[in-house]
Amino acid sequence: MPGPTLIRAPPPDPAKSVIENVLELTPLSSIGPDIFTNTRELWHPPGARGVYGGAVIAQCLSAAQQTIPPPSPTNGNAVFLIHSMHCYFVLAGDSAIPILYHVEKVRDGKSFMTRTVQARQKGRAIFTTTLSFVREGSAGPSTISHAWDMPLDAVAELDKALGEISSHGDADAEALGVQGSGPFVTKRLAIENSTSTNIQSKKTRQWLKARGRISSSDGPQPHLSALAYMSDSYFIGTVARVHNLWRFSSPGKKKEQARIKDHPMVKMEDEENRDADRKRPRASIGIMVSLDHTIYFHRPREIKADEWLLSENESPWSGDGRGLVFQKIWNKEGILVATCVQEVS
Repeated sequence: MPGPTLIRAPPPDPAKSVIENVLELTPLSSIGPDIFTNTRELWHPPGARGVYGGAVIAQCLSAAQQTIPPPSPTNGNAVFLIHSMHCYFVLAGDSAIPILYHVEKVRDGKSFMTRTVQARQKGRAIFTTTLSFVREGSAGPSTISHAWDMPLDAVAELDKALGEISSHGDADAEALGVQGSGPFVTKRLAIENSTSTNIQSKKTRQWLKARGRISSSDGPQPHLSALAYMSDSYFIGTVARVHNLWRFSSPGKKKEQARIKDHPMVKMEDEENRDADRKRPRASIGIMVSLDHTIYFHRPREIKADEWLLSENESPWSGDGRGLVFQKIWNKEGILVATCVQEVS
């Protein structure tokens, strides 16, 4: 029977953060050029159809980054950094078998390089993405710029929570709203405009960061992959949250609730439900899936995934069984470092 990896996973590298170990790839040069596989077993979230999509997104980015030529005299010491990736979830990934990442070098230009990556299991594509890398500084010394401002109250709320955690100890972090026992932690904030009847005006916010300290030996690439991993964490629940729907299971489905009660998103919903008007009937929603995912990396050098990043999600539209979600990500200094878009069903 096949296992979750092609090659027995080595022990975690103590010099690297948890998220770096989770996302580690193994090149398969004996099979063919530019083919990689997951070094470690991938996470299958409770209640989900397949592996966590953020892991596949991040490993596709990591695989593509490994095919970008490093700075050298032959290319004028050019540095190429990711600026966008456009992804489609095709089939649910099976955590019990390896994923093969096939990278195609579409174009190597002077200012831009293009890659496509297919993630395959059992010979079938489960995920596909096109990535574009831009030569750093190719826009010239004078450019126009503008960006959304970060909500200032979000920083104050984070500082307050972190102060409470420092005084109570890490054991109480989750009770104070800092959740997660995996590669990253989150601090969820209250929904903005939560009582509004204008659904598209509601915004969900959360601070997130990778656990531990990401190693500096590989430059910005591990931070970019880590951001890609984390960017998928709250997308799929945004539409349900702004519509005030039960997620995962309705209150009456005790068996299903018990099975996934330790999932951070379930705990988050339970907390919101305690604050909700229980006399008002609430509709429930079944399993949701991501259809596609786009990330625009605005300021790759400013992305430090092991420091707090603010994610703000909003849904401008839903209908016909689908919902669209926009996500803006700022670093704690208030710089808009990335914008993401996802459609869910």
